Amino acid sequence: MNLVATMRTYLSLAVLLCTLLPLSNAFCEYKRLEDGATDCLDEVDNKWHPVGSYWINSDCMNCTCTTCCSVFSIPKRFPDDCVSVFDKVACKYKVHKIDDPSTECPIFASVF
Repeated sequence: MNLVATMRTYLSLAVLLCTLLPLSNAFCEYKRLEDGATDCLDEVDNKWHPVGSYWINSDCMNCTCTTCCSVFSIPKRFPDDCVSVFDKVACKYKVHKIDDPSTECPIFASVF
């Protein structure tokens, strides 16, 4: 394999990994499902759900009977004159000016 083909391979791999990174859920909780169970309990909302269903609970977690993963990212880098506030209804952080909540701020980095 020549140098150009090798570089193309590495570049393709880098692009693929960068594309897949935002699709991952870094914060997940795993639960054990009893054999033969037809329903499971969401312990946050104290509600029963059928096996195979999906839901978002009041802690903004995307759940099944075996996993719950965060549906939001946490802003880590934004201007110093801004503040990050979690909107539990929308299940996302909003970053705005400290002295003017109507003015949104840019987010430079965030994590799941």
